[in-house]
Amino acid sequence: MHRIIIDTDIGSDVDDAMAIALAMKSPEVTIEGITTVYGDVDLRARMTKKMLQLGNKADIPVFAGINQPLLRNRDIWMAGHEGVGILTKEDELQYESKHAVDFIVETVMANPGQITLVPIGPLTNIAASFIREPELARNVKEIVLMGGVTRLGDNADLPDIEHNIVCDPEAASIVFGSGAPIVMVGLDVTLKVIITEEEQLALERTGDPVNLALGRMMGRWFSYVGKRRTFMHDPLTVSLLIDRTLATTKRANVRVAYDHRQKTGETVAVPAEDGNVQVCIDVDPARFLQLLMERLTRC
Repeated sequence: MHRIIIDTDIGSDVDDAMAIALAMKSPEVTIEGITTVYGDVDLRARMTKKMLQLGNKADIPVFAGINQPLLRNRDIWMAGHEGVGILTKEDELQYESKHAVDFIVETVMANPGQITLVPIGPLTNIAASFIREPELARNVKEIVLMGGVTRLGDNADLPDIEHNIVCDPEAASIVFGSGAPIVMVGLDVTLKVIITEEEQLALERTGDPVNLALGRMMGRWFSYVGKRRTFMHDPLTVSLLIDRTLATTKRANVRVAYDHRQKTGETVAVPAEDGNVQVCIDVDPARFLQLLMERLTRC
């Protein structure tokens, strides 16, 4: 059993919502709380609360976090359709008043070695938590994060950078350099896990409120990107809490190379037997997709 805190920038791509749904429907994990980060964190918190309500998990607390990068030196990107397909004008959604960073620090420090952090957005809240409480890195059980790209696997034809890292590379540098045990789920593996309109229709056929919302958000994202397919970056991250054998990892040290320009923040991984980061370098896409769809469609 994994006790987890999900830190999310739910809103634009459907994969954050899919990841939360997967966690809700997986008995292997207990969600202690969900925190939101980057941009309109209030909107993200309300979206998260609605997801939990639809899944009969409204008792899980939600906390809004930091809306700007640590140094406030990067532009905020939001697609503009956040909330479409899940929020309605009739929704009255209230989340917790405590700040996300306070919740993360208090929960981890009160439960040493028991809480796994699952950041699936920019790493601002996590870095701020480490700054606030330097002992956090030694008390967290593990950090399983979606972010970065290394090319340590068999696919060299990959982007140089990844969204969650370049949104706040200073924060990412703090997290990777903290010494905390990290599992890095980057583009090396997430670009191999794809869902299409076929999965969208399968979710909608269940009639489950969560799945219907996911189907609507998926359709909106398909329209935005102009393709009838998308990548399951964040659900793959959550899936490793359920079945770690889905991915192959290589132990490494990771640093973040960046400068003052926008869209910089390359994750440089150097294999090392004593490294604090397990970098995912390969994945079994078919087994992952089977797990994802079985969990989501088991209504």
